[in-house]
Amino acid sequence: MGRVVIWSLGGTIASVGPAGTGAVPRLSASELVAGIPGLDTTAELVPIDRGTVPSSELGIDTVVEFYAGVREAARAHGADGVVVLQGTDTLEESAFVLDLLHAGDTPIVVTGAMRTADAPGADGPANIAAAVATAASSVARGLGVLVVANEEIHAARFVTKTHTSSTGTFTSPLTGRIGWTSEGRVRIALRVPRGPVIEVAPGTVIPPVALVKLGIGADDRLLRHTIEEGYAGLVIEAFGGGHLPSALVPVLEAIAREMPVVLASRTFTGEVLRKTYGFPGSERDLLGRGLVAAGALDALKVRVLLSLLLAVGSEPALAETLDSYLTAAD
Repeated sequence: MGRVVIWSLGGTIASVGPAGTGAVPRLSASELVAGIPGLDTTAELVPIDRGTVPSSELGIDTVVEFYAGVREAARAHGADGVVVLQGTDTLEESAFVLDLLHAGDTPIVVTGAMRTADAPGADGPANIAAAVATAASSVARGLGVLVVANEEIHAARFVTKTHTSSTGTFTSPLTGRIGWTSEGRVRIALRVPRGPVIEVAPGTVIPPVALVKLGIGADDRLLRHTIEEGYAGLVIEAFGGGHLPSALVPVLEAIAREMPVVLASRTFTGEVLRKTYGFPGSERDLLGRGLVAAGALDALKVRVLLSLLLAVGSEPALAETLDSYLTAAD
């Protein structure tokens, strides 16, 4: 058997509560793994508690901090893999932060649950079992950070939460799952190339990056405040292939002279266009005014990436770095 560190942060998977009062995270890592059938024959477990909080309380800086702890715990215990247990609300973002930081081949698997630990049909035990099997498996080595839930394995780069309560909430709309588990066996069907690693030391200040989603008839009032409020970068979740109302062009051009502005799409799948349309507010127009195309990354992932690049002073290479996270760069 391999050895797997279980790093528990709280979230729904650790939540219980009397009926009528609302569940809160209470259970420890040891309590979460106790009694799961077959788990003790899958791997030798090292449970570690690092909080009992909802994932809405996590920040990019706290994920940077706990990655340092995860890495040290894996080294100290000679772990073959790591499972991170947390809430699902921000799981797709924290998993991507970990993926950007993680340089080694040791699998880091993030999972959570959609049903509380005391709910009928709680999905936490099954997700933990699948995550431990994946983290302990040699076929998961070198894949970076993975998200495992509902017996599916997803690359952190592409996974997203798509439903407020379904146990099948995690999907990868652009690429699909890269593998699955079946009867405790781990199957990897696709291997996603690793992107560049960003070395961020614990305690590094993470500059604030604004995220603005556009809807029909959007005006520039929120955008004008990004400079005044001290943001260091801006991600625009634009229409379609990267379009927005022409009335927003002047303010975005002005902002792009002061900070990096990344143009992402509010659609679930596809890549931001670069040279198809030429009207005011089109992708050609905006990129010509200094905005940077997000490529195939969604706005949440781009905000994470830009935040870390700003933290280490690497934003001048933003366009090249974003391209490197495509599945097949030009």
